[in-house]
Amino acid sequence: MCGRYAVRQDPAALAEEFDAVDRTDGSVEPDFNVTPTKTVPIVVQRGAERSVRPVRWGFVPPWAKEVGSGPPMINARAETITSKPVYAESAARRRCLVPATGWYEWQPGDRRRQPYLCTRGDGASLAMAAVFTAWWPPNPTDPPLVSCAVVTTDAVGEFADIHHRMPLVLSEDRWADWLDPQRTEITELLKPSDRALAELEIRPVSSEVNSMRNNRPELLDRVEPAPEPAEQVALFES
Repeated sequence: MCGRYAVRQDPAALAEEFDAVDRTDGSVEPDFNVTPTKTVPIVVQRGAERSVRPVRWGFVPPWAKEVGSGPPMINARAETITSKPVYAESAARRRCLVPATGWYEWQPGDRRRQPYLCTRGDGASLAMAAVFTAWWPPNPTDPPLVSCAVVTTDAVGEFADIHHRMPLVLSEDRWADWLDPQRTEITELLKPSDRALAELEIRPVSSEVNSMRNNRPELLDRVEPAPEPAEQVALFES
């Protein structure tokens, strides 16, 4: 985790939810099956302005020779984010929120590949803690590529029954501190928020999520989970 998520709201609606200004210029839209390297909306704070901006999901360090030279770094572990050289500077000064309707998860070893959506019970967007950076292309006239990675932590409660890791979800009372570029000490902010966790629920969703080609609102709907393979055999034999 987190390898796939959904954003039901458009940037204008996200800006309203997060008390921000939409600076995406039409470059992103609702996406019900977000995959690594896509352009996604993030929330950042610079000076007095909080804004929604488009970035690449998959962290590209400033010293990388080229984009896509290795697996996309979509996640950063909370336990090492302040000490690992690739993320340390961003953890100190370039933090953001990744808005999401929810993230998808699969239980390791589940042959059914039954997906689950981890989402807020009230339908509002949740805020995943993240860090961002800028990579400058060789041609100095080209604009920089801004990219991000979602911060993950040990899963707790019912989420640990699905997967051992989960994104660091921040409750609204932590947004300002996380976004504040003047705050460089973030140890306390890296702890899971009981308030944020209490707002979440898990529901089984369609196995159509398993294909990155599928992208429609119905992917968020609750479904009856597929039976275990052994159950399928028993039903056939009966």
